[in-house]
Amino acid sequence: MSALPTLLSPLEIRVLGVLAEKQRTVPDSYPLTLNALLAGCNQKTSRQPLMDVTEAEVQLTLESLKRYSLVTESSGGRVYRYAHNADGVLKIPSQSLALLTALMLRGPQTGGELRIACERMHNFADISSVEAFLDEMAERPAGALVMKLPRLPGAREQRWTHLLGGAPAQDLSADPAGPVPAVGTDLTLDEVATLKARVARLEQELASTRAVLQRICAELGMPNELWPENSAS
Repeated sequence: MSALPTLLSPLEIRVLGVLAEKQRTVPDSYPLTLNALLAGCNQKTSRQPLMDVTEAEVQLTLESLKRYSLVTESSGGRVYRYAHNADGVLKIPSQSLALLTALMLRGPQTGGELRIACERMHNFADISSVEAFLDEMAERPAGALVMKLPRLPGAREQRWTHLLGGAPAQDLSADPAGPVPAVGTDLTLDEVATLKARVARLEQELASTRAVLQRICAELGMPNELWPENSAS
């Protein structure tokens, strides 16, 4: 359980992450215009996965997030501007929001990677402080917002992932001590692990997209024939 009124789609997560990031990194330009938000969503650096979305898609996503009070809209001059309300809805401190933002925008990371990724949003004293806030989000009574993933083969540290779009795919939660399936002698263990992680991310995004479509169909009173509950991923 993510302590949100609903699971978020990959684009909803990206929009929310961009708003939270830009609030800290470019405060003079915040709240963001639609064009600035679109550029942040399609940014080619510090983003995982990369996206190429349209203005119309971002606008629809903003309307969806506004329904859950995660985004607010204001008029500034001749254009509308948008701000997030993630900390208000989730009731988490600024340090936790910085970590959650990095996970939303860059995908699973270790504590050390998160400390570096958050430098412009919050300067954590050490990795221990990063882990402390992550543990707090993982154990919060209102619902876990993050979780620690099994250690990948050959990796020294475990990575963290957010739960705003739901739990990660099953193969990321499986016992990492088991043998890695043979996929060809040309691949190293690290390459196999990377491929498995990419497949898991795609499956998670597909599941999130299905959940959003089911929610929209339910709200509109439409039959949900495109994404039946028991359809294969």
